[in-house]
Amino acid sequence: MSDVATTVAGMSTITIEPATAERFDDAQHALTGGGDGASCQCQWWMLRNKDWQSTSRAERTEMLRTEVEAAPSPALIAYVDGEAAGWVRVGPRTAQTRLAHTRTFAASPHPWDDPDVWAVTCFVVRREFRGRGLNHTLLDAAIIHARTNGARVIEAYPIDVPASKRPTNDLYIGVLSVFLAAGFEEVARPKPDLAIVQLVFDDQAA
Repeated sequence: MSDVATTVAGMSTITIEPATAERFDDAQHALTGGGDGASCQCQWWMLRNKDWQSTSRAERTEMLRTEVEAAPSPALIAYVDGEAAGWVRVGPRTAQTRLAHTRTFAASPHPWDDPDVWAVTCFVVRREFRGRGLNHTLLDAAIIHARTNGARVIEAYPIDVPASKRPTNDLYIGVLSVFLAAGFEEVARPKPDLAIVQLVFDDQAA
């Protein structure tokens, strides 16, 4: 991608790149800096619960390796001064199997078999890079990535932090204020602290 770049506190340079086979080690570095990324390998939404329970970390690592060998990339990596610092998963909902089987998300206004609806479902930022606005930068890049690859709608299921008592690890799915700042619209509130939001690309709408 490389066209998404900014500065942090006037000192550091952030670049965003697609997660590819050549960047697999960087993906691992981004995922293993805190939270559940190391054990999950960003496979939670890719597997139904019975399949999740039957896989090991090593198996999930190989699943991720297979994913990043395909195009379009299933995720983006944020680099801060060249170090892999953050990660966001963005791709078609149809590929993220667990979403359609999660009752909380049943209020989505879009059919679950619509391949043009994409979803942003996972953010990871290494502990030493938190508090620098990387989630905003990652989401902006995810929007570009989805639009470039034919998405008509992007959906997400973020947490409304002021209304929530969830632990920090549960915020991997995103924070509502970040999505609203990026132009997403809230379309449902299945739980007091969880929203369904969407961004519709008018030029690609049916």
